[in-house]
Amino acid sequence: MKRREFVNFVGLGCIATSLPVAIAACTPAETTADSTADSPDAAPADVPAADVTAESMDSSVREDGFAALGTVSELDSAGFLASQTFVAGPVIVVRDPANAEDIVALNSICTHKGCSVDWADTEFTCACHGSTFSVDGTATNGPATEPLSSYEAKIDGDWVLVKAV
Repeated sequence: MKRREFVNFVGLGCIATSLPVAIAACTPAETTADSTADSPDAAPADVPAADVTAESMDSSVREDGFAALGTVSELDSAGFLASQTFVAGPVIVVRDPANAEDIVALNSICTHKGCSVDWADTEFTCACHGSTFSVDGTATNGPATEPLSSYEAKIDGDWVLVKAV
């Protein structure tokens, strides 16, 4: 065997033996919602495990077209509820500052460049380019000019529900 063939053979062997390590390093350690969906004790993706009780949130779409986004206590403690993976699309829900009994649900994707918007006490803000939106979704400061689309939302008992269809 010539020296060049030997070096190629050894190099190929090194690559072949390190391949499983590279694959393992690139595989995500966390489980996805799909892999835990069959487990009866699995927590919904948007609900912290500590908040899941025997009456776990059922985020499937109900007959009336609404789906649960979270609990009223979660909304009140955080000031908002948000989910990028909600069944109807990315959504953010806040209490209406003008009437604390009402809630407002808007699409949480900025109409300028598609970044996520966040709730900042009295308005929605886009961290990417500085756009701001009023509580009804109207663009108040550019570069965004189009409003955020709204969802129908309501409180039913302890649950915050958003119209999914």
